[in-house]
Amino acid sequence: MHMADALVSPAVAGVAGAAAAVLIGVASHKVKSIKREDIVPLMGVMGAFIFAAQMINFSIPGTGSSGHIIGGILLASLMGPWAAFITLSSVLIIQCLIFADGGLMALGCNIINMAAMSCLVAYPLIYRPIAGISTSKWRLSLAAVTACVFGLELGALAVTAETELSGVTALPTSSFLALMTSIHLAIGLCEGIATALVICFVVSYKKDMLFSQQKNVSVPVSSGKLSKKTKTVLWSFAAVALVLAIGFTWIASENPDGLEWSIAKITGATELGVASIPSTAFIPDYDSTFAGIVGGVIVMVMLWCICALLFRRKKKIA
Repeated sequence: MHMADALVSPAVAGVAGAAAAVLIGVASHKVKSIKREDIVPLMGVMGAFIFAAQMINFSIPGTGSSGHIIGGILLASLMGPWAAFITLSSVLIIQCLIFADGGLMALGCNIINMAAMSCLVAYPLIYRPIAGISTSKWRLSLAAVTACVFGLELGALAVTAETELSGVTALPTSSFLALMTSIHLAIGLCEGIATALVICFVVSYKKDMLFSQQKNVSVPVSSGKLSKKTKTVLWSFAAVALVLAIGFTWIASENPDGLEWSIAKITGATELGVASIPSTAFIPDYDSTFAGIVGGVIVMVMLWCICALLFRRKKKIA
């Protein structure tokens, strides 16, 4: 669902960029108030995990299309909506600047469409009401699948609206919307099932890592104490991220993603014009065996630096 610059006008890009910047500012303020001992390593490790997982495009049977997870619902279920938004936005920023995945001008749109729609809309409106404070795997799975589908459909709707408002393409709105929502329904179901499986793993091993269970186990972030089970979960995510980062070139589908597929169905080509590639993109299109590892490490370090600045500022103010 990463939009290219060829789909977005400067006006739409500017509004979306300003909105994304405001949301990132609000999220940074909200994250400073989080009191749990594992928030810093959790954001770093999960950021690397989502980065690696997004590199794996899975085929949608019978369509000739592929999709990848967004990860917003999974992140929000573990660390809350605002920390999840910061984490996913960091992944999208690194994807754009280092790997040219999504246009630089369209970055604000991509943050709104993927990070905001999943973490700040689908999670509080769909996931939390269904899941509540329950640790029932069936209830959590239902919440995950429903919220992932809802978030992907909102993102598809937003992409269509931004493209229409930009007016730089000749894509027929009704056809484009129908294709985008239909293919992202299938992608959302796949992501929902994958998210449910991961959440069930966390619940089975250490249920108090869920954000909904944190009210009774809140610990100041400065304590620096991580339980053995928490460390095991974090190492598990890190290990899976490493496997995905190493193996993405062999297991990822070569079919066009949902957005490219929708464009191809209308125009016969997966791209409209030539998307601009940021000058900072030293591994464009992940054209390296080590792209996954490099990207995961960069995302992790970036998030740890952000957390260090946020919590240091909080400590000085206090």
